[in-house]
Amino acid sequence: MIDRRKFTRSQPEERKTALIEATLRIIAAKGLSAATVRDISAEAGVTQGLIRHYFDSKDDLIKAAYEHHMISISDAALRCADDDERSAVARLIRFLSASLEPPVMDAIAVGLWAGFLDKVRHDAHMHAIHNQTYHYFRNILEQMISDAYAEIGVSVPARRVQQLATASNAVIDGLWMEGGVLPELFEPGEISRIGIESVGAILQINLTQEAAADATE
Repeated sequence: MIDRRKFTRSQPEERKTALIEATLRIIAAKGLSAATVRDISAEAGVTQGLIRHYFDSKDDLIKAAYEHHMISISDAALRCADDDERSAVARLIRFLSASLEPPVMDAIAVGLWAGFLDKVRHDAHMHAIHNQTYHYFRNILEQMISDAYAEIGVSVPARRVQQLATASNAVIDGLWMEGGVLPELFEPGEISRIGIESVGAILQINLTQEAAADATE
């Protein structure tokens, strides 16, 4: 539980983020239906009135929590690849690997995503957030693929790169769900190796060989 005294000294954006993170912890532990204003305020160590100060309704807080969760997943993977001293191909490999290993791929992350799906299907605003966060991840992947092709001297039309990014993203999503829900079926690092090999096959770039070379550096 967040220390109340420390919380009251936080800046507004930090306060909002803390409320969002408390909401995600409640949903992860008890499910979406358990995310009441009372439980969220108790988890965050604040009054219910403070929640209403930052969010017009509990529904707005739930939507903010979903967006935060999905963007955080993409950003966590991107941070692992954000190294200007590495080649474009190496950055792509790092991004794929990070997307398919803890903490990005784990039971809590996948469970949270799954817990929001019913609202995504039936709430237009949640659907729009899902669309936005999907494109956020896929556009990062698309840019990395484009950079990798440019680095190895292969010319691929922009529309084709987008299609390849879509196919690669589908592979990542599927493996992310499998590895998050059934981690006991796979050896450590196996899911990321499968992902790198599969995306390499889609792109027709030997990412497995490049990944091995990067690991020895």
